[in-house]
Amino acid sequence: MPSPFQRIGIIGKFGDPGIAATLSELYRFLLQRGHSVTTDSRSAELIEAEGVVGMHINRLPECCDLLIAVGGDGTFLTAARAAADFDTPLLGVNLGRLGFLVDISPDQLLSRLAQILDGRYQTEQRHLLQAAIIRDGELIHRQTAVNEVVVHRWVTPSMIEIVTSIDGVFLNTQRSDGLIVATPTGSTAYALSAGGPILHPTLNALVLVPLNPHMLSNRSIVIDDKATIEIRFSQTKQINALVTCDHLEIPDVRINDTIVIRKADKPINILHPEDHDFFHILRSKLNWSGGYSAK
Repeated sequence: MPSPFQRIGIIGKFGDPGIAATLSELYRFLLQRGHSVTTDSRSAELIEAEGVVGMHINRLPECCDLLIAVGGDGTFLTAARAAADFDTPLLGVNLGRLGFLVDISPDQLLSRLAQILDGRYQTEQRHLLQAAIIRDGELIHRQTAVNEVVVHRWVTPSMIEIVTSIDGVFLNTQRSDGLIVATPTGSTAYALSAGGPILHPTLNALVLVPLNPHMLSNRSIVIDDKATIEIRFSQTKQINALVTCDHLEIPDVRINDTIVIRKADKPINILHPEDHDFFHILRSKLNWSGGYSAK
């Protein structure tokens, strides 16, 4: 039976020549199996092979049946944002340190990949966020996030005062360094380091996590992912704030702006090896084993 993925795109970690050997091995392996292979433009320069075709990363999803991200979670997030408007599935190869999204290690790359290309894999949908900056009733910026949208204080020693509403209903006002709105995918990223809960990837939920709140009673809250979140500022003088979507910055957010966050229309599709286990990933990445092994 032919592989369901004939046209494959490779996206490598930007600015890391240390992945050249892995990219070259992956490229040759796919060609030997008879697949058509295209890479992002920068990765094409690192691959030691003849006739490597490279193109801009944003064009890859529409001409491929599968995208393989080689690097860490940051590389995977870049690939996911590129694929957000398409149905192209994503597969992650972990060359980083932690890697909750990229679950194939380099030493298992070829054997795991062969299984997936032969149709033995799990598919998982992950929902994204879309953040919009509204100024004087006009949309001035829109950005997609896989992990989280964060409102930060920026180049100011003072806390910012944030007013949050859920589906038009007032939630709270808080003085803090900012607020994280995270997907279940992002609950193991910045939100986790800020003290938020871990959400299972299959939950239809979002988590709001305050950053260093002035009042200890300002706690994380989990809400339905169908909700629309509106964030405003309650200061009476101009402030400096920054909105980030994953690690992409939207600077120059003003005191009268409204940040509107809601679930994006289309999810992304992630492929895992057929024995993928989210709880095993948690135990491994967060060192939860503690010497005990379940029978």
